[in-house]
Amino acid sequence: MHVFLKSLPIALLAGLTACSSLNPFSSKSDAKSPVALTEIKSSLAVRQAWSVSVGSAGNQLFVPAADAGKVYAAAADGTVVRIDQASGKTDWRVSAGVKLTAGVGVGMNTVLVAGEKGVLQAFTADGTAKWKIQESSEVLSAPVIGGGLAIVRGSDNRITAYDVDTGIKKWTLERQLPALTLRAAPGLVIYNDTVIVALPGGRMLALALSNGGVRWEAVVGEPKGATELERVADVSGLPFVVGKDVCASSYQGRVGCFDVKTGAPRWTKNLSSQVGVGADERFVFAADLAGIVNAYAKEGGTSAWRNEKLGYRQLSAPVSFGRAVVVGDYAGYLHFLSREDGSFIGRLSTDGSQILGTSLVAGSNLIVQTKSGSVVAIATE
Repeated sequence: MHVFLKSLPIALLAGLTACSSLNPFSSKSDAKSPVALTEIKSSLAVRQAWSVSVGSAGNQLFVPAADAGKVYAAAADGTVVRIDQASGKTDWRVSAGVKLTAGVGVGMNTVLVAGEKGVLQAFTADGTAKWKIQESSEVLSAPVIGGGLAIVRGSDNRITAYDVDTGIKKWTLERQLPALTLRAAPGLVIYNDTVIVALPGGRMLALALSNGGVRWEAVVGEPKGATELERVADVSGLPFVVGKDVCASSYQGRVGCFDVKTGAPRWTKNLSSQVGVGADERFVFAADLAGIVNAYAKEGGTSAWRNEKLGYRQLSAPVSFGRAVVVGDYAGYLHFLSREDGSFIGRLSTDGSQILGTSLVAGSNLIVQTKSGSVVAIATE
């Protein structure tokens, strides 16, 4: 029996395997009022290059994806669109014919979205329906494509690979769920011939694309505490591969970097995040539940700087973009921080609704998707 609890600011939920109910989560970002914004002196010129209305995300988490000069996005009502990356012109708009819960995955002339009750649907890059299959459970994490496979993780913690052209199942791996997990969207990322999967319970797996064999398992967050709620330590957001490292964060756990080939920890620091990390060649960036943006040296994990002026604004995962680190907030603002010291160097408003998921760097633009359904390209000058 599953009891679903309203919890996180991004309207994600939690599931409890039990025959009783619990009070809703009460995180710091729920309990504290967002810090009011103050005027800043901008040293970086930022502008909106284009904006396309896709449709509301509802209570789901949708992230845009880019491939071959095109941006793909989806909405809760079943809308899937392709947008020209440079001009913002909508190339096509189709309906999946079912309400969607996750998207988008792109690659190899295929666009993947997940629908309610576990429907996984593929389109060609020109918007033509390609195949449709039934997953074993609801899908909340965006699928990924690589090595001729479409790979998806269901909310039952089953990871499955399908032939990208036919939808035929190639392999599957299932891991036991903890008693209590965030109803969130821990991500998947492909690195060479490996898919790295963030999981509930603080684990991160690396699987061989060819057969799903486990190459390594890393502990990002170690469940601790006397109650099931205190022991929630799910990996948050997308793992981020940079150089020889894969970096990740967890809820009520840690942020750290691990050897991308072996999973051996390079370093970890205590941190609680529900949105994941960003990174570049020098730094790893993470926003915690209190809205503090942290920068760590990629080599060794020493603290480089902290920005505490966006408290409880329900920040998105930080993204390294030129000389800035960018985070979005619950009111649709994008905050541009200096990657060197974390000071504010720019700010831009979108449509007034929350910035969801991990923003996407595509070409010279930063692409974000809002809860109300705007896909916005941001340029700097």
